[in-house]
Amino acid sequence: MNELDELAQCLGQGQTKRVADLTQQLLDKGVGPQRILNEGLIAGMAVVGEKMRSGEMYLPEVLQAASGMQASLRLLKPYLVKEGAQPLGKILLGTVKGDMHDIGKNLVGIMLQGAGFEIVDLGLNVPPQKFIEAITDHTPAIVGLSAMLTTTMLNMKTTIDAIGAAGLRSQVKVIVGGAPVSQKFAEEIGADGYARDAVLAVDKVKQLLGVSAQG
Repeated sequence: MNELDELAQCLGQGQTKRVADLTQQLLDKGVGPQRILNEGLIAGMAVVGEKMRSGEMYLPEVLQAASGMQASLRLLKPYLVKEGAQPLGKILLGTVKGDMHDIGKNLVGIMLQGAGFEIVDLGLNVPPQKFIEAITDHTPAIVGLSAMLTTTMLNMKTTIDAIGAAGLRSQVKVIVGGAPVSQKFAEEIGADGYARDAVLAVDKVKQLLGVSAQG
């Protein structure tokens, strides 16, 4: 097994320290940061996503893998910036106004980051105006709205309508998700896509942006 394969494997096993050590070893040997990202981190997180989809991995294990990925990215980032490496796209995430739940949103962000996207996370209880300001400031390709309550999911429509009223709707695709949300509801409120879990969110984002399954 070469070190890139080992990096991907250790990432899937949640070996955070080993992932960081291998990343540094590869950098010291002159392996390109983009190659480490693609063949190590993204490959490893793809396996994590498949195991999550099949029920072989659960949230604590996925979060542990994410911790390793983030440790590696901290080492890679200066090299990627120097190389001028570009992410697959920029995604803006937030839990809508009135909702204080973020585990689902955070997991979506982790899986998207692991697939090679840049994430801007606005956090919890985000009012429509904050989404509008962030779209203007960050120019994301996609906005992801999360809600975990039937009472707050209605604020997804409020947010989408506000983005439209601000003249920004044509600039971004909007995807929605969360326990009470459905494909039917997504269509009713004018969202571009719906995903019932974090793995499917990655698939939907790639579909909307025309990115191949291989990234």
